[in-house]
Amino acid sequence: MTNTWKIIGLVSTLIIVLVFPAQWMKYQNSEQRGLPGAERPLFVGGETCIECHKIEYDLWKLSDHDLAMTVASDETVLGDFDDALFISHKGDTSGFKRRNGKFYVSTRGPEGLFGEFEITHTFGWWPLQQYLIPFENGKMQTLNLTWDSRDNKWYDMSAAVYAHENIDPDNWLHWTNQAQNWNGMCADCHSTHLQKNYDHSNGSYQTTWLDINVNCEACHGPGSAHLDWAKLPEMARPTDNNTALLVNTRNQDTRQYVDLCARCHLRRSALSDYDHFGGNLLDHYIPQLTGEPYYYSDGQILEEDYVYGSFLQSKMFTNDVKCNDCHDAHSLKLVKTGNDLCLQCHRPEVYDSYDHHFHKKKDNPELQEGNHRQMYNRDGEGALCINCHMDGGFYMGVDYRRDHSFRIPRPDLTLSLGVPNACNSCHTDKTAQWSEKYITEWYGKKRAAHYGTTIAGGEDSDPAALHGLIAIASASEDLYPVMVRATGLSLLENYSDEKAFNTTKLLMQNADPLMRHYAVRSLNPASAEEFIVAFVPMLHDPVKAVRTEAAFKLSQLPAQAIDSAWAQAYREALAEYENAMLYAADFPSGSFNLANLYSRIGKPEQAELNYKKAIATDNEFFPAKVNLAMLYNAQHQNQKAAQLFREVIKEHPEQSEIYYSLGLLLAEMNQLNESAEMLEKAAALLPERSRIFYNLGLIYQYQNNPAKAEKSLLKAVDIEPANQDYIYALVDFYQKTGDQKKAKLWSQQLRPSR
Repeated sequence: MTNTWKIIGLVSTLIIVLVFPAQWMKYQNSEQRGLPGAERPLFVGGETCIECHKIEYDLWKLSDHDLAMTVASDETVLGDFDDALFISHKGDTSGFKRRNGKFYVSTRGPEGLFGEFEITHTFGWWPLQQYLIPFENGKMQTLNLTWDSRDNKWYDMSAAVYAHENIDPDNWLHWTNQAQNWNGMCADCHSTHLQKNYDHSNGSYQTTWLDINVNCEACHGPGSAHLDWAKLPEMARPTDNNTALLVNTRNQDTRQYVDLCARCHLRRSALSDYDHFGGNLLDHYIPQLTGEPYYYSDGQILEEDYVYGSFLQSKMFTNDVKCNDCHDAHSLKLVKTGNDLCLQCHRPEVYDSYDHHFHKKKDNPELQEGNHRQMYNRDGEGALCINCHMDGGFYMGVDYRRDHSFRIPRPDLTLSLGVPNACNSCHTDKTAQWSEKYITEWYGKKRAAHYGTTIAGGEDSDPAALHGLIAIASASEDLYPVMVRATGLSLLENYSDEKAFNTTKLLMQNADPLMRHYAVRSLNPASAEEFIVAFVPMLHDPVKAVRTEAAFKLSQLPAQAIDSAWAQAYREALAEYENAMLYAADFPSGSFNLANLYSRIGKPEQAELNYKKAIATDNEFFPAKVNLAMLYNAQHQNQKAAQLFREVIKEHPEQSEIYYSLGLLLAEMNQLNESAEMLEKAAALLPERSRIFYNLGLIYQYQNNPAKAEKSLLKAVDIEPANQDYIYALVDFYQKTGDQKKAKLWSQQLRPSR
């Protein structure tokens, strides 16, 4: 067996050397790797740019980037701190004061106790200005009480956003806990050259930045080499080195430019601090795909998704529209107002006409400026392109964000999938049927097939969706956007089908790193040999997110399967994975992933420690409790395991799998009555899971309940007729109960053993 692994590993390495360079070269942002033969440039601060770039500086000043974060002062604080009071929905009174040039809030803090807290920084400014409060261990927390800049009043964002949850001091969403932690949740996108500096051993931060706000080098990269270039006499300046800028936005293609903005305008998980030296976005971040629960099944925004995932679905992106075609890169303002923005590309006689939008026009400056403050059902709005093609929603309670996927209104998908549509976002008093009637009247009955129907089926593991998912995942980039293809690919994991497996395996060689990453993540081979063939080549991938995911997959193999031919590449990629999870370990998912890794590679003490850290960070993060229970079970600490399963069931009764796991554990502990009770609940919640009925039938036999035992075993066979374990169990049951006729009848369905 060892020789087989060695051969497979060697062949895999040869394949990777031959395939990678040619196929993936166009996806590497080579201009971001620094100047040839030069030392890495250093960050020098935005102030050094003003002398030569005054026009850009003036545009940037007072922009959202400039005001992303500031030190709290009389000039920067917008909120009322003149002994103002705010009464929460729970009846608590918070007070706001200024004293000796500093700002204070008296409110409920840790453990729900009232205290006075100093506010040291502002965070953003429109439509809300948030405030940061320093805590122990270098933490900065975002206060739930924010200033509503639109209406000049105090506003409890937590009460609005989490209206249906009880946000007590133990809940991780409470403003004093990790979900509202600035260092890990917010800082990376609001300051320049941010270094999180999280120490997982003691849970402390030493977070630093160069510029407190989003300054020049946040986009253009460290500028020391550019300064050196600018100091040269004009005739002595090299003309072939992008003016010595690490990131020259003028020469970027659409994907590179959009990926540059994506580092902040993207819902993602982070692998490291962003330093501009990585060749690809996935060297630093793993983008969230456009499926539930973050997006509707047709790709419309559901949670706060920060534009990138939407825009990559759009025809605009496919046709090389960049962010700065609509937004000025320095002021961030729209380059044109109203429909003129869209008419830069779209013919006005066709698209800015009544025959296209079927709505009245009205010369209303407020509408033309795009004021989103509850402007629905006002005459003149229907003729604005953005209101039909960029529907949106309110986030943080009051912040209206538009969907950047630029989609055609589809009331028919509202009827079939339950997704929103732009028509009913304005016509809130009408039904989707009413909207669909008018769409049919104006544009005819024909509707293009939409990938959302297939994605919705895949999310429900519908067998009928499999063929469509394979088609989406395998399609060219011209047919489906990469975000859609990657989402379809990820859903193939829901199917134990050979075609799904082979499609996923093939897509690990895709040119796009997003596709490769999710192909590696989704592929689950059945044998050690298949693991090696599939994942060893990916250890050499040029993109960190791909090779680290491959290393994590290979960590499931026993130590003796790690061959010397690829052991070094494996160790290096696995170390990258571990460091990435240590970077993210201030959140429960990071500690959880670390624990899973340590559990796989034979470090149970570290696994237990990190599962506990994940739970301590968020007590409702049930995957950590489930895996810790399984670890305890492997260590024969079944009482601890059972307690954790019971906690999960109490907190998340919808998690049907946990009833099954607890039922099996209780059977192992010989607590058969409670085991049967849990398995019965699991069977009710998972009526198509044949194994549950099989296990339940065996439990009933031990309880001497033949009627229930027979019924459960027959149900298992009914669901999975060819399963030999189930048939054998029935034969054994009938023999033990003396029904030889039925035993003989069922024994005829047993295949002879080889």
